[in-house]
Amino acid sequence: MNIFVIGIGLIGGSLALDIKANMTAVVYGVDQSEVNLDKALELGIIDKKATLEELDTADVVLVAIPVDATEQLLPDLLDRVHDDAIVVDMGSTKELLCRKVAEHPKRRNYLAAHPIAGTEFSGPEAAIPNLFRGKTNIICEVEKTAFKLQERVLGIFATLGMRIRYMDPASHDRHIAYVSHLSHISSFMLGKTVIEKEKNEKDIFDMAGSGFASTVRLAKSSPAMWTPIFQQNKKNVLETLEEYIANLQEFKNLMEADDFLAIHKEMENTNHIKSILKGIV
Repeated sequence: MNIFVIGIGLIGGSLALDIKANMTAVVYGVDQSEVNLDKALELGIIDKKATLEELDTADVVLVAIPVDATEQLLPDLLDRVHDDAIVVDMGSTKELLCRKVAEHPKRRNYLAAHPIAGTEFSGPEAAIPNLFRGKTNIICEVEKTAFKLQERVLGIFATLGMRIRYMDPASHDRHIAYVSHLSHISSFMLGKTVIEKEKNEKDIFDMAGSGFASTVRLAKSSPAMWTPIFQQNKKNVLETLEEYIANLQEFKNLMEADDFLAIHKEMENTNHIKSILKGIV
């Protein structure tokens, strides 16, 4: 099987590593950066370098690039692959991408996926084995993909240890805005607040502990990846921000009113999230 991975960063590189370790396949890497491709070869992440012009030899094409680039490239990828090949995108937004190829003659050759896995790092060096084992992978509009092609890709996902969940694109984008996109915005803005304060108070980072480090971890994520995500999911992200800002304002109001009993109650109620997230790393 010829598997082409477009975008040899954290997600694409980790996919390539696990496919090479668990399957009989030739893994080709496609990337705008020749440096990334050379590093991926050096690290054993891919078997060979390739270009888009060679996609007619692909059986599976896994797309792991920023969602704005995916939106532009996806129709061309479908044009290039043969009739028994499948193109799978791994982006964090789904509704716009699904609409983009809704009328494409080879819509049956496309599967919309979003593995809920990753770290704050990027580039080929960020690729790690078993990144997806035990992680949920959201599949959208599976009924629009040819059944035999579904089976091929779902078999790969099963081999890599992913749990599959099916969802419509609009629901995916709405829910992911709360559990992923909002947390990244919060992390970026907390980091911004502290950096701006540190300009005048040089000792502030000497006092930063593990709580601060874990909270701003996502602020180390790639802006080139996250800006297009916020743009494509603008409506849902704005809705989550409105609710989040309202909760912050309410907390501030309680502080100003010295109502620490209410603050305690708010935090106690929110502690319920421990049971919801039990077992999630």
